[in-house]
Amino acid sequence: MEVKPGYKQTDVGVIPEEWDAGGLGRFWSVTDCKHVTAKFIPEGFPVASIKEVQSRFVDLTNARQTNQQFYNLLIEGGRRPQPGDLIISRNATVGEIAQVAEWHPPFAMGQDVCLLRKKSRELSTDFIQAVFQSPVVAKQLLNLMVGSTFKRANVEQIRNFSVPMPQPTEQRAIAEALSDVDWLLDGLDHLIAKKRDLKQAVMQQILTGQTRLPGFDDEWQRTAIWELSHVGRGRVISHTEISKSTSPTYPVFSSQTSNNGIMGYLDTYDFEGAYVTWTTDGANAGTVFARSGRFNCTNVCGTIKLHDSDHRFIAAALGRVSQSHVSRHLGNPKLMNDVMKKIEIKIPKTRAEQAAIAEVLTEMDEELGALEQRREKTRALKQAMMQELLTGRIRLVKAAPAEVNA
Repeated sequence: MEVKPGYKQTDVGVIPEEWDAGGLGRFWSVTDCKHVTAKFIPEGFPVASIKEVQSRFVDLTNARQTNQQFYNLLIEGGRRPQPGDLIISRNATVGEIAQVAEWHPPFAMGQDVCLLRKKSRELSTDFIQAVFQSPVVAKQLLNLMVGSTFKRANVEQIRNFSVPMPQPTEQRAIAEALSDVDWLLDGLDHLIAKKRDLKQAVMQQILTGQTRLPGFDDEWQRTAIWELSHVGRGRVISHTEISKSTSPTYPVFSSQTSNNGIMGYLDTYDFEGAYVTWTTDGANAGTVFARSGRFNCTNVCGTIKLHDSDHRFIAAALGRVSQSHVSRHLGNPKLMNDVMKKIEIKIPKTRAEQAAIAEVLTEMDEELGALEQRREKTRALKQAMMQELLTGRIRLVKAAPAEVNA
C-alpha cells in the first residue's frame, strides 16, 4: 500500500513522519505488582486490583484495605502509585487502565495489575490512556488472546505493546480533544442516571395510587392476573427455523433482554394485538415487557392477553412485583404460568386512568431512550475521533521533530 507523503509505515500502522512509535517500554516503565497475598483489615491502606481500574481514575471507594506492614511490602521497588501513573489490569479484564490522581490517598497495588510510569515528565498520561482504550491496542490484545482459555497478559507482553508517540505538545492536544468528549459522556451518564431515578420515584407514586393524575379520583382495586386476562406461553422456536425464513418480518421474543428481547424474525406470526409478555425462567426470569403488533414468542416467553386493561400499565405494574416471586427460586430462577396467574396487582378501575398513567411512563421512557441514543452516538463519535487522532490522520498541532526521547 502506498504511503502518502509526510507519513510512514510502522507497527501501529501509518503515522506522521515526525511521530515516534515502538514498544510501550521505550516510553513508559512497566512494573508488575508484588506477588504477595496481603492481610486485609476493616480500616487501613486501600489496595487497588482489577475492579478498581475499570474507570478513568482508580476507584478506591470499595477497595479492600491492608495494614502498614503489608502496605510497605506492596509498595517496595518503586511500586507506590504516584500522580500521573497508570494502573492496568493484566488478568481477566486485560487492558482496563486507570489514572492515579493528586487527590488519591496513599494506596498500594494488589494482584493482577501493573504500574505504568512515564520515563519523561513531558509525556501525557491522558494520551497513553486513550491509546490503550483505542483500536491501536485493542487489535494487539485480540491477537494476544487468540487461542487462550484465560485472558491474561504478562509484564513483558505489556511492555511490547506497540504505541504511537507524537511530540508531547501534540499528545496533550489530542488528549484534551478526547477529554472534552469524555466530559460530555460523563454528563450524559449522570443525566441518564438522574432520569432513571426520577422514573423510579414516579413509578412508586403513580403505580400504587399514592399520587393521582389530575381528573381521576375513583378507587383502585387489587386484582389477580387471571381475572384480567388469558395467560399463555410461546412455543419452541429454533435458530434453524429462523434461518429458514424466506422473508423475515415478525420478531421472535425470547429470554434475552438485549435488542429488546428479539432473538430473530420469522415470516409468520403467532400473536397479534396488545400483550404483556414475561420471561418464565433463566437468568432474566420475571422480566416484563409491553408488546403490540404481530410477533412470536419462544417457550421461555409467557404471554398475557388482557380482557379490558391497558397493556402498558399492566406491564409496568406487574414489573414492580414479579421479581419478588422469582426470588423464591434463587437456585433456579423461574416464574411459571401457574404462579403468574395468581399474582395480584393494584389497578385503577377505569382504563382511562390506566392509559393516562401509561402515557406518563411512556414519555419518560422515550426521553430516556433519546438520551441513551445520544450517548451511543457520542461514544461512536469518540471512537471515530480516536481512530483519526491517534494515527495522525487528523493533526491538531504541527510539532517540531525530535521532541520525544526514548
